[in-house]
Amino acid sequence: MAFEVTMPRLGWNMEVGALATWRKQDGEAVEAGEILFEVESDKAVQEVEALESGVLRIPPDSPAIGAQVPVGTVLAYLVKAGEAVPLAVGAQRVAPPPTQAVPQPEPQPAPHMAPQGVPRREGRHQPAISPRAARVAAELGVNWKTLTGSGRTGRIVERDVRQAAPQAAPADVSFGGRVSPVARRVAEDLGVDLAQLAAQQPGKRIERADVEAAAQGGAGAKRAVPQPVAPAVAAPAEGRTLPISQVRRVTAERMAAAAHTTAAVTLTTEADATELVRLRQQLKDNGAQVVPSYNDLLAKLAAQALTEHPQVNARFEGEGIVQLASVNVGIAVDTDRGLLVPVVRDVQAKSLRQVAEASARLIEQARSGHVSPDDLRGGTFTVTNLGMYEIDAFSPIINLPECAVLGVGRIVAKQVVVDPEAERVAIRRMMFLSLTFDHRLVDGAPAARFLQRVKLYVEKPYLWLTQ
Repeated sequence: MAFEVTMPRLGWNMEVGALATWRKQDGEAVEAGEILFEVESDKAVQEVEALESGVLRIPPDSPAIGAQVPVGTVLAYLVKAGEAVPLAVGAQRVAPPPTQAVPQPEPQPAPHMAPQGVPRREGRHQPAISPRAARVAAELGVNWKTLTGSGRTGRIVERDVRQAAPQAAPADVSFGGRVSPVARRVAEDLGVDLAQLAAQQPGKRIERADVEAAAQGGAGAKRAVPQPVAPAVAAPAEGRTLPISQVRRVTAERMAAAAHTTAAVTLTTEADATELVRLRQQLKDNGAQVVPSYNDLLAKLAAQALTEHPQVNARFEGEGIVQLASVNVGIAVDTDRGLLVPVVRDVQAKSLRQVAEASARLIEQARSGHVSPDDLRGGTFTVTNLGMYEIDAFSPIINLPECAVLGVGRIVAKQVVVDPEAERVAIRRMMFLSLTFDHRLVDGAPAARFLQRVKLYVEKPYLWLTQ
């Protein structure tokens, strides 16, 4: 008997998920426990294991890669060798309303009798395509929905996509799977030749940082070719419509909820980070196995300040305000898929090295798209840093249900007064700290005292290192 492979419910609030990729191909033998496909749900990409053994059969009308699929939708079947695939496939079974008459479809030819290139079922909105062909189409920019498939039962296969893109250079095909979508867009904007860049870094996945570095260093930069001047033509006042990803959809919902729910107030101060910079450099020069980032240092010192000011480490629960004993710090991470906030738990009880190791692991998983949903939940405070983008100060948005978020600006060498009485100045490394807090949970004065404590710990790191 065929076993249905359906879109799983990966969280209590999950209603739909995006089919990210198939890890097994149509017709491939699968053992129970092997990774079958990946699903993008909320802000995480999760691997889904096969619950049964058998031969994977992906129907032609199975949802396409990237499609938003309701929980419970049939994606494929696991069958025994030689077993036929059921006809009712690729759609969630929904009973029709009892008051409506269900029209009876006309008899259809058997699947093996269907003419090549003609869909088997009525009412299909798009042709069927193999997972590999869908990936190649995305790489080459081919609109596969307009193609006619040459595969069995009219399915679009890889050769159909490649034939529809004769203008694509061979180099584009060879490295397309190793270039992130963001890196490809940045390369187009900066004029970087991805083929040359891929040849210089064989076997490595090209990310946005690689493209930006190549643009700054001149590696892979395309030479400008004079183009004939075309007569001026009025361009249509139209833009490009991009689909809303699951990550962007969830981010928009949460940011809107925070803006409409909280009474957000932002406090800003400037701290002398000279000693903090010196501490990190000393750890680096001393050959530390794990060199903490500035986010790690800030997470650790903020956790110490939160234990001293529990009003900020709080949230609403029911009719009361709960001040939490554990400090779970979320660190905002910019990824190809959008903003993710993995959470380092019990920071107040961890050493600086343990915090650095945990955050490095979570950031890598977030950027690779394989962070666990559990690692994106349960935060009590968030640190978000825009200093690498040369931002001095900003107003971050609270990550509900947390009480506050700390925004960190860049570290800049400035001439400042260090001894007012002697009127002595010196060059110090300064940084702005911006605390956005929920005024419903904490008043301005306690929040200001907390930020003042954070500033003190930035300026005198030995105070929290000895705790």
